[in-house]
Amino acid sequence: MKLLFTGASGFLGNNIRPFLEKTYDIVTIGLSPQDNYIVDLSKEVPELHDRCNVVLHAAGKAHFIPKTTLEEQIFFDVNLQGTKNLCSALEKVGTPISFIFISTVAVYGCDYGENITEEHPLNGTTPYAMSKYLAEEYLQKWCYEHNVVLGIIRPSLIVGPNPPGNLGAMINGIRSGRYFSIAGSKARKSVLMVQDIANLVPLLAERGGIYNVCDSYQPTFRELEILICQQMNKSLPLSIPYWLAKGMALLGDCFGKKAPINSLKLGKITKSLTFSNDKAKCELGWEPMNVLENFKIQ
Repeated sequence: MKLLFTGASGFLGNNIRPFLEKTYDIVTIGLSPQDNYIVDLSKEVPELHDRCNVVLHAAGKAHFIPKTTLEEQIFFDVNLQGTKNLCSALEKVGTPISFIFISTVAVYGCDYGENITEEHPLNGTTPYAMSKYLAEEYLQKWCYEHNVVLGIIRPSLIVGPNPPGNLGAMINGIRSGRYFSIAGSKARKSVLMVQDIANLVPLLAERGGIYNVCDSYQPTFRELEILICQQMNKSLPLSIPYWLAKGMALLGDCFGKKAPINSLKLGKITKSLTFSNDKAKCELGWEPMNVLENFKIQ
């Protein structure tokens, strides 16, 4: 089985490709010199040579806070137009049997909540969330018209060696001694071992569907802090009381998104945000790895 993999040189791609190579003959599209097709999907339609059985579309824009409308447009160029350009290329060479799209739980637009399911309205308003939602919408129509099995993965916070985003910032903060916890770090977050996405690919290629994917256990920030500190042989970070953090956040509001902490960031840190993986477990027979038992910083 031949698999066309976009974004194979990113954090997700680098971590799951070794597992996928056991099952698939992989061809890649990206901007790395190691890719088979070196193409910027946001700007051009690649000229593919052969039809592939399965497409895994992981290329996308994330972990970036836009400051201008031009920077906001980048999300739509990469996540939406890049998807359209990929589909145009597939039409020319022959559509696949299955198409798997890496989306995000950000499409729900939730800053907090517990056991959010796939039935939740898609209320995301950030450029990232909206571009992913529009790409999902486009793919549902395109795959229906071309008789392609569509699988959409909505992962929670993905963990693995040297992770990007908020988890990477936590690790760097603890390493440098500039990280502190708030009110005991009791908030819970859904997390997912990066390798679990590789385990989902053959299941989705056969069945399709839209699924939240995360560990069945929702760890607290404190549990993640303890795990990271143990691996780096560091002392646990200082925990400051909520009232002090609130005062710092109100001061940070004066400086907007650039502030180390503001009211929006405080809410995300101190309120739980978890998702249900029941649908994926029930319909796909998928069992996720336990993050606290398997996560290694590097």
